Amino acid sequence: MRILVLGINYAPEAIGIAIYTTGLCEKLVELGHEVQVVTAKPYYPQWQVHEGFRGRGWRTTVEHGVTVTRCPLYVPARPGGAKRLVHHASFAASAYRPMMKAARSFKPDVVLTIAPSLASAPLALRAARVAGAKSWLHIQDFEVDAAVATGLLPKDGAAARAARSLEQRALRGFDRVSSISAEMCRKLATSGVAPAQIVEFRNWADIAAITPLAAPSAYRLEWSIETPHVALYSGNIANKQGIEIVLDAANLLRHREDLTFVICGEGPNRATLEAQAAEQGISRILFHDLQPKSRLSELLGLATVHLLPQKAEAADLVLPSKLTNMLASGRPVIATADPDTGLAREVDGCGVLTAPGDARGFADAIQHLLDAPAERQAFGTAARRRAETSWDYDAIVRAFERELNQLVAV
Repeated sequence: MRILVLGINYAPEAIGIAIYTTGLCEKLVELGHEVQVVTAKPYYPQWQVHEGFRGRGWRTTVEHGVTVTRCPLYVPARPGGAKRLVHHASFAASAYRPMMKAARSFKPDVVLTIAPSLASAPLALRAARVAGAKSWLHIQDFEVDAAVATGLLPKDGAAARAARSLEQRALRGFDRVSSISAEMCRKLATSGVAPAQIVEFRNWADIAAITPLAAPSAYRLEWSIETPHVALYSGNIANKQGIEIVLDAANLLRHREDLTFVICGEGPNRATLEAQAAEQGISRILFHDLQPKSRLSELLGLATVHLLPQKAEAADLVLPSKLTNMLASGRPVIATADPDTGLAREVDGCGVLTAPGDARGFADAIQHLLDAPAERQAFGTAARRRAETSWDYDAIVRAFERELNQLVAV
């Protein structure tokens, strides 16, 4: 079949939603489908257009069998609430021409759009109508509620009300709506989407490329890490992560001479975190940029324990995409989540939960696992098994393909 995909994030962005949109499109091509993508010029997580992609024009290339059109857009250096709305609106406006062209010339059987950004949802619906195609909305996170929960948008402000109104209309306009966890699918149902239209379409772990390391990670030597243990956070550094708790834990555990904290990532809050760590005199904490995808197994294998902070307000509005590969690395996870959330369900048996915002509890959990090697090993073994049984890339995309076939056949 012919599939037209609209999504703001795509390769070469190496983190977050781009990984899954790119992986889905490339796998669908491998399975024999024709895929075209309309996306933005890469900008995430640095919040600046990547070198080699700057300029005002559109650009179309064929990448791993996928025809990719990249659109110019407004990228704020500091992505606050109002600027973020303009950012998403600018992409929707810029994507209009290539989407309408694809709808008429490519004539897709399905138009799939990825949220974020919901601002693009009306455009996807219009393209589907023009092409006579089925429409599918896939929600990676509930961006409006997440923005309110993390303070990017005032709860009762005009922008939040307008965004919620757009969200409600978009959710009810598509032939299929999917999300990445059972909890998020339940939220779709409570938002007015008919249960028959809802599909759970999970993210995945790259279990072939990411495997538990049998020897020490090469990053130990490269980054001059001499302590036996590493507590690793790897991912975006932004509001909804609540990553400040990692600094608090590092402060509380500064007496542990056998432990180094590593924060590996980029994002709008990184400079602030580095300044705070310096002000507090935390010596055994390292900051590094995102590492190449080809070395992700080495990076994740550096961890004695993985750190997965998340704000309580964002629970069940997002399921952190970084979790899947943490599990694949065969290392235990320490996550901040309430017991009845989707994140808690995914981590259960593979690590330790602590209350969101409880720095002392977070630090105590780290310390407990450092001093309990048998428990660490058991959690790590369970994590790898969970990745293999529940997060396999090939199985997840093939299940999605079956749903696509059923939708087109209706």
